[in-house]
Amino acid sequence: MRNLTKKLSLTVTTLLAFSTAQVFAQAGNLSDLLELVRQDAVSESEDYSRRVQEFEQDANRQQEILDITEQRYIDQETLQGELSTTFENNTITIGQKREILRDARGDLNELFGTLQGVAGDFLSTFENSLISAQYPGRSEAIEAFIEKAGSTIEQLDVSEIETFWFYMQQEMTESARVVTYSGDVTLPAGDTVNRQITRIGSFNAVSEGDYLSYDGDIGHLQVLPKQPPAGIIDAAMSLEASTSGFTRVGIDPTGGVGGQVMANLVNFPSAQEQVQANAGTIGFIIIGVGVIGILLGFFRLLMLGLISVKVRSQLKSDKPSKNNPLGRVLMVAESNPDSDTETLELKLGEAILQETPALESMLTLIKMIATIAPLGGLLGTVTGMIVVFQQITVYGAGDPTIMAGGISSALMTTVLGIVVAIPTIFMHTVVKSRADTIMHILEEQATGMIAQKAERMAGNRS
Repeated sequence: MRNLTKKLSLTVTTLLAFSTAQVFAQAGNLSDLLELVRQDAVSESEDYSRRVQEFEQDANRQQEILDITEQRYIDQETLQGELSTTFENNTITIGQKREILRDARGDLNELFGTLQGVAGDFLSTFENSLISAQYPGRSEAIEAFIEKAGSTIEQLDVSEIETFWFYMQQEMTESARVVTYSGDVTLPAGDTVNRQITRIGSFNAVSEGDYLSYDGDIGHLQVLPKQPPAGIIDAAMSLEASTSGFTRVGIDPTGGVGGQVMANLVNFPSAQEQVQANAGTIGFIIIGVGVIGILLGFFRLLMLGLISVKVRSQLKSDKPSKNNPLGRVLMVAESNPDSDTETLELKLGEAILQETPALESMLTLIKMIATIAPLGGLLGTVTGMIVVFQQITVYGAGDPTIMAGGISSALMTTVLGIVVAIPTIFMHTVVKSRADTIMHILEEQATGMIAQKAERMAGNRS
């Protein structure tokens, strides 16, 4: 610590000595040094006086600003009092004027109230009317009309009432016309393009074969994301191409405001979409099995049809042929001419039994598919309900939309199982009937040959 103090003292002494040396270097002697000190004192005194003068001037300016601000505050208080008095007087005057206006309007108040109610009813129609897409701005005008009709300080004039009447007449007149005009149309991708639009009254609007919808909040027409079937689209395109006469076209009878029946119908999923969304793995397995069963049934019907044709041709021929079951059975009889009736009956029965597997081929598989399909539907129903109960456990039963997926899957698999079972059972019945018919012909012919053989043998013995 002592060493540090000594070092600081030495440093200060050195600086003072250096400064004194500089002053002496400037002064040269003691007289000059004294003169320099006197000049510095005079200079510092002048700076001090100048600073004092500037401070006094700043203080005076601040006092002036303060006085001006206080005077303004007093003036504003006076003005506030005057304005408050004026406001109170104006309030009294407005109330008096309103009473005078109310008395002057007299029975017109009831008229304006009726006009306001009617305009409110028409406003909901104008906002989403297809006619407003062709004639924009009507809703805003009606809103201003309603506001003015309900005002206590404004008066409706005759021209405004006539404008409202014109809008009502325009809505009724245009609802009975089919017109074509140019307008903006929003595509499903979000782009807005200018198209030729054909408006069918207030029911529907079509453009280039696309049905359109209208939302007053958007202010222009939009292409329905999902269009009606192709037949209705073709009719709409025919209407756009026609210039006169009558053209059949599909419309929404409830109109653009009534209920959007067409928009709701086209958005309702088709059978294919419902199957794709709700069938699940089990449903697609049922569909695959059903397709296999139906294909097998058609295949067996085709084969049995060909065999039936050959058998009926064999019935008309005297010479047996190997290309059909009846011919092969007849060849067994021809190859055993000397056999007795019992032996011939056994050989013919054996031949018929040999033909039976080929005639009844795949019948068991088709029947199995017809039995498995409903069981698969039942399995899908059970698994779907398990999913529903799991969702109820997790989310509760307050929101039915949460359970809709599992219920839809359960019902869809049941439907698919029944849909597959019905045609496969029908196909199995038809195929078996065709096979039984051929078998009946074989047995009939075999029985006939045995009877002829017995008759010949009896005749020979007699």
